[in-house]
Amino acid sequence: MSSKTMSKDLYGDKRMGFFIYLFVEAIMFSTLFATYIIYTPPQMGLYPGELFKLHTVVLASVFLLSSSGTLMIAEKGLDRKNARMILTGLLITFTFGATFMYFEVDEFYKFISEGHTVAKNNFLASYFVLVGLHASHVLFGLGWMIVLLIQRKLLPFNLFAEKHRIFNYYWHFVDIIWVLIVIIVYTPYLF
Repeated sequence: MSSKTMSKDLYGDKRMGFFIYLFVEAIMFSTLFATYIIYTPPQMGLYPGELFKLHTVVLASVFLLSSSGTLMIAEKGLDRKNARMILTGLLITFTFGATFMYFEVDEFYKFISEGHTVAKNNFLASYFVLVGLHASHVLFGLGWMIVLLIQRKLLPFNLFAEKHRIFNYYWHFVDIIWVLIVIIVYTPYLF
């Protein structure tokens, strides 16, 4: 039996469970997008275009979306069983994800320090919940990458590879959500 067949037999249920989890996450994010659309623009307070900064959105997007590309280095490393490619891909992906988090935390800090808090109006509440939940998913993904870096040395390769592949689904999902955030939350008010 080939290792690919063995992997499908042993881990197929875990993949299915994870896809069900991602489906539930997609429904949750859809609800948050709908809520944001309903409450935007606000009846009182700053218009979103006055709040959002194009350079922050562009820089955050470049780093997060590039992290999907760098994760592909690690994916190729899995296919080739090349530990150096896996390590390089994960470390660059982690760095890009952490840089994205810097931009998100900085944006939230600026908004809050200027008095634009969750309690100000429904627009800001829906914005902070939607974008903040996405940021928490990125933060969780960064923690998951640290665990993968540790497990790389401790687990048999087939088990590590499966855990890595499931992480890949998660990280690409998080990137897709960010693209939707850029399209729905930022783009209508920045251009």
